[in-house]
This record gives sequence, C-alpha cells and structure tokens, in this order.
Amino acid sequence: MCTLAARHSASIASSLQRVGWAVVSTVVALVVVGCQSAGPNPATAGQTARSQGAATPQQQAERQQPVTPPPSSVGAPTITAKAAILVDHRGRVLFEKNADARLPSASTQKLLLGILIADSGNLNQYITVTHSDTQCEPTKMGIQAGQMYRKGDLLKAVLVRSSNDIARCLARHHSGSVPAFATAMNYKARQLGMYNSYFTNASGLPTPGGQYSTARDLAILGRAAMQRPAIRDAVGTKAMVFYFSNGTSKTIYNTNQVLKTNPYCNGCKTGFTNAAGRCLVSSASDGRRSVMAVILGSKTPTVWQESDALLRYGLQR
Repeated sequence: MCTLAARHSASIASSLQRVGWAVVSTVVALVVVGCQSAGPNPATAGQTARSQGAATPQQQAERQQPVTPPPSSVGAPTITAKAAILVDHRGRVLFEKNADARLPSASTQKLLLGILIADSGNLNQYITVTHSDTQCEPTKMGIQAGQMYRKGDLLKAVLVRSSNDIARCLARHHSGSVPAFATAMNYKARQLGMYNSYFTNASGLPTPGGQYSTARDLAILGRAAMQRPAIRDAVGTKAMVFYFSNGTSKTIYNTNQVLKTNPYCNGCKTGFTNAAGRCLVSSASDGRRSVMAVILGSKTPTVWQESDALLRYGLQR
C-alpha cells in the first residue's frame, strides 16, 4: 500500500511540475507582449520604423513643413502681355514671364537717354535746336530750329510726354549725332548690366537695323534711372507746363496712366509702336519697399491694368 501511495505521489508531482512550467511560459509570454505594447526600444526605433516603411520622427517633421511655391506662382496676377517682370528694390525677382525674350521696347528706352543726359551734368546749359532735330515722327513737342532751351527742361519734358523731337535734340547735343548717341547708349547699357539689349536711336522708333531689349534688362534700366534725382522727379510728374522760347506754353500730361490709378506709383516710362505694342516700365513705393514692373507687348487698357496689378502684388509681398 505504501508503494502504491508513493507511486501516486510521484505522478502528482510530475503533473504539478508540468503545470508549473506551463504557467511560467505563459507569464513570460505575457511579459513580452506587454513590453511590445508599451512601445519600441528607443535604440532600435528608427531601424524598426524604416524596416516597416514608416516615417521616422525627422521625416514626419519634414513632411509637416509648409511647402512655399516660387514667388511667381503665389497669388500673382494673370499677365497676358508677351513679356513681363517684377522686381523689388534689391533686384529680387517676384514674378516673370518670358523675361529674357528679345522684343522691341519702344520709348521705354528713353530712360537710357535720361541716364546719359542726367549723368552728363550741367542741366542749366542752353541747347539750340537744329533742323535735323525736328525731322522725326510724332509724338512731337513742336520745338523749332533756332530755338534755345534749358537742358533740364528738355530732359523733363521728354520723360513726361515722350517727345521724339526733344529726344533727337538731346541725343545730337550729347554725342554729335543720333548714331553716335546710339553707340553711347549701348555702351552704357553694358555698364548697367543690360547684356541682352541693342539700341539704334534715342526715341525707340523702329529702324531698319532693328533694336530690342528684354523685360529683365528694362527692369535693370528702370532701377538705375530711379537713382537719378532729375529722372525720378520727371517720371513722377503727372503734368507740367512746357514753355516755348517764342513765349507760348503748353500743358503736357504724363503718358503713364498708372500714376492716376495707383497712389503708390512714382514713375517710370511708357512706350508704343505698332511693332512693340503697348509697353510700360513702372515703379511704386509705399515707404516700406519699392518695386519695379515691366510689361512688353501689351494692349490698351490692359497694359495699365496689368502693370497696376503687378505693382500692388509686389508691395504686398
């Protein structure tokens, strides 16, 4: 009987041992699951995430960074002109469209005439008009051969009203002839950094040799022109009285219509020929920043509307 009891006790012990190991295994499994649910090991979190195709914390942060589109695509106005550009006072491009396309610039190139005349100094000097000065197509002021005018008055009038007879007079007086003045214009253009422009006269009227510029080059020209006080004063003048040497006078009005619609506009220069279409270099300042817009190959009244829109867009950037 004792032997039977001993055998029974051994069987019970063996069963308890098997149950104990099962309990231990179950506990270990629960601990492992609990650790996994508590989170990954920091030392291997990045590796695990990458192996599973999940984003690491750095990748998640990068994805949360806002994507800022180029300045030319953030709320910029629609421009239908052939070419355009908008730059700020540092020359940073805020918008551009075909900015390096070579196009006729019409009378906007009179800003280069203005720079050469302003830089020559002695604006109180009197200039005598010659017959050749008057031989040009409209727009004309009506100055006559033999009349004398102060250089500064002619400079202001040509930038306000874009008179081609005055442009020829100033060019001839500066360089001896219009072709010689064109050479001076091209030399000055290169000095300013206008490497994609070529000029054959001071007026911007078409010539057989052809002349051209780009919106980008004209933005350079406009910014340089606005650094000259005499030019800055002229292009910002809405109206002035021009006094002829015979005692008569004429009130002339600035051809830049944006001066009337945009209170921040302070210049610069219009242009029109059949080949060039409506062109405008315009500038604006709100006391905080200044911007320069160029429109080439446009129409009326679109040139004024799109120039105004570009200037307002630039000041709000």
